Amino acid sequence: MIDLRRLLALSFIAAAGLTLSITQSSAQMQRPDIGDEPGLIPDDSVEIPPEFRRQMVLFRTTEPPGTIVVSTSERYLYLVQGNGRALRYGVRVGRDGFQWQGLVKISRKAEWPDWTPPPEMIQRQPYLPRFMAGGPGNPMGARALYLGATVYRIHGTNRPDTIGTAVSSGCFGLVNADVTDLYDRVPVGTKVVIRQKPEI
Repeated sequence: MIDLRRLLALSFIAAAGLTLSITQSSAQMQRPDIGDEPGLIPDDSVEIPPEFRRQMVLFRTTEPPGTIVVSTSERYLYLVQGNGRALRYGVRVGRDGFQWQGLVKISRKAEWPDWTPPPEMIQRQPYLPRFMAGGPGNPMGARALYLGATVYRIHGTNRPDTIGTAVSSGCFGLVNADVTDLYDRVPVGTKVVIRQKPEI
């Protein structure tokens, strides 16, 4: 014969576990995407892995000097220099389902840009601010290079620890020092090639 008290106790424990699971899931859903954390002041003491630090590298491409090439699979952005070389920056790229490829041009540049999350992002994360003025705690970071007529940008970040990862909603993030360096090197109208795989 089943012990009624034991059965009741097990039912209570199961119900409590279900409640905890639902609460944890709700909490996870309420957290911003990694990298989209308004108000977070960047930790400048974060050490970027050596392979993602800005450096001159050998780079074979048919693209002319001055072209930006983003390789999402490698997590690198290349600024073509010519003579088989490029200035390489480590970047944060789109997570699964948010990666893309194509050919665009830089349509606009901004220093300490304001952040207005696009409607698609608001729909996914309704708790995000509808507008945030530029500054150190802004997820757009120190500079932004707007890509054609898309909602995507090459921009800084207040999460330097995410460089080299795939966590964004489709934008390409660099540490603030790197995006400032890139910003100073390229004009509006610069060709930007987004590739899923490196050029062979």
